[in-house]
Amino acid sequence: MTSRISILITGASGGIGRAAAIECAQRGARIGVHYNGNRERAESTLAALAGDGHQLFQCDITDPVAAQQLIEDANQVLDGLDVLVNNAGISQRHQFDEIDYATWQQTWQRIVNTNLTAASNLCFLAGKKMIAAGGGRIVNVSSRGAFRGEPLMPWYGASKAGMNAMGQSLAQALGPKGVFVYTVAPGFVETEMAAAVLASPEGDNIRNQSSIGRVAQPGELGKTIGFLAFEAPEFMTGCIVDVNGASYLRS
Repeated sequence: MTSRISILITGASGGIGRAAAIECAQRGARIGVHYNGNRERAESTLAALAGDGHQLFQCDITDPVAAQQLIEDANQVLDGLDVLVNNAGISQRHQFDEIDYATWQQTWQRIVNTNLTAASNLCFLAGKKMIAAGGGRIVNVSSRGAFRGEPLMPWYGASKAGMNAMGQSLAQALGPKGVFVYTVAPGFVETEMAAAVLASPEGDNIRNQSSIGRVAQPGELGKTIGFLAFEAPEFMTGCIVDVNGASYLRS
């Protein structure tokens, strides 16, 4: 890949996606800033990016037709698609014994559709473009919850475990075609999505799960994603990189 690569980052209006966009733009990439509903925040991300040629893309990625159009538009407007960062994701917390069956089904479908099914569609669509262009990279943003369990968010943990397995399977399928797939598994990150939990009485316990005594900053994930998008050896394809401050250690 050349120094002026094109990167589409989903869910880039804030949090990890915004940090990844800033990091990759500083490295010289042309960034596609994807958002769903908050154009104002997406425009703020766009304004924060170094360099030029960056573009906004609005899309509900859970709509398969819209997702296909997103990849077509990004590939055309960005003059190719070298890297896809599957960052967009949602979560919701429920006590198991306090919800009914309908809530269980609705929550499961909504979370898995966004975090896993939509990401899989984008992997497929972007992967096809990358193969035709001679290669590329996919970086999926997972979670430590895929390994340690999420008792208040089993649907979230399951969606991220599925993303891990999908990434490893695609690494095997796409490696011969020059497309390399990497996964990042953060612990808690100080983002808008985690703000309410971190501000609650549970916050100190969460921070103390790490030997560092805090949660990650978005920029730390941005740097990790930037490394995988630009520098990671091809032979790392299929990896899952833990960024959780030693709050969960896998053997």
